[in-house]
Amino acid sequence: MKGWRSAPLIWVALALAIGVPIAAAATSEQLAWRGPLYILAGFAGIVALGLVLAQPLLIGGYLPGLSAYRGRRAHRWIGGALALAVVIHVAGLWITSPPDMIDALTYTSPTPFSPFGVTAMWAIFIVAVLAALRRRLGLRLRTWRIVHIPLAIVIVAGSVAHCLLIEGTMETISKAVLCALVLAATVKLMADLWRKRTLRGESA
Repeated sequence: MKGWRSAPLIWVALALAIGVPIAAAATSEQLAWRGPLYILAGFAGIVALGLVLAQPLLIGGYLPGLSAYRGRRAHRWIGGALALAVVIHVAGLWITSPPDMIDALTYTSPTPFSPFGVTAMWAIFIVAVLAALRRRLGLRLRTWRIVHIPLAIVIVAGSVAHCLLIEGTMETISKAVLCALVLAATVKLMADLWRKRTLRGESA
């Protein structure tokens, strides 16, 4: 009964964790000085970070009401949405400021947040391509995890560092909370995966 009652609260907490930073960014005074395409690119980045939070929660089975199968399926779909959000983010910034994006993509930008974002972007694209071609490549589950888990860590670390170092439209406190939740969910998932692996090793 207690778990049943707490289930809606978990979903509400997730919605707030993602929705509050987006709503707070929508009230930023800096939007008055930005064009529509730049604003779209910026919000695509915020949405992308929210999707990064959902990924470990889905694959770890931490969201109530979802079976393991549905969680994995949603994880794949959210991964595709994440890649699309990053494409919109990068494409919008490229159109509005090509020189800055060239500097960022070539790791020559003077801004400290650029290399973290670009590295996370490439990791996201690699995971998306490998996931799409997994069957054709014949990747077994064990091999897929060996490749996917380190890339996921790069995605999380790079995305959080990129977000925290940017002084833009996102409100400071809600941004910090979202980043902390992304890190906490990822650490929780990695700890659980390590524990399961250890238990399997002991029982073998």
